[in-house]
Amino acid sequence: MSTAIAHIVDDDEAIRDALAWLFKTRDVPCRPWPGGEEFLAEWQPDWRGCIVLDIRMTGMSGLECFDALNARGNAMPVIFITGHGDVPMAVSALKKGAFDFIEKPFNDLDLAALVEKAIAHDNARQRATADRDTIEARLATLSAREREVMELILEGLYNKVIADRLSISMRTVEAHRSRVFEKMHVRSAVELAQMLTTLRG
Repeated sequence: MSTAIAHIVDDDEAIRDALAWLFKTRDVPCRPWPGGEEFLAEWQPDWRGCIVLDIRMTGMSGLECFDALNARGNAMPVIFITGHGDVPMAVSALKKGAFDFIEKPFNDLDLAALVEKAIAHDNARQRATADRDTIEARLATLSAREREVMELILEGLYNKVIADRLSISMRTVEAHRSRVFEKMHVRSAVELAQMLTTLRG
């Protein structure tokens, strides 16, 4: 898994240097970029962390870069740096999925805290994705009959009712139930339901 990095995308070298120093003092790995074009040229879908993006830049604007990232399926949280007159644009970006925005002149500690919050959010997303992948892999090991039994277990039905519903013996239901629990790595129907809620949620 790649390291979580705060990507600083700003065409003002002084701001890039100041933010890089700020994040270094907070032990937040970072990488500065002089513009949206340069960032997009190297962006990878498996990158982790967050993006600190100036809303107004020469060449490609922050909003144009943000739209391009969304089109590519970027999942990293995006924090916009805005001037006072850019707040309406930043609010519009929030509706498109931006993580947050901060107005210039901003408090260094406020921005650092926001970046740490965004990285924590991305870490949680990565863990949830890994959990879903694990659950999907376990589900893939179930036979068609085991899936049928599992769905009826999740409906809260007793073994006898499941046996009648599927026209099989109770002993067969018990065997399927045991294999479902074993393959899904759970000890109860409640655990199984919680696991699939994670997947479907």
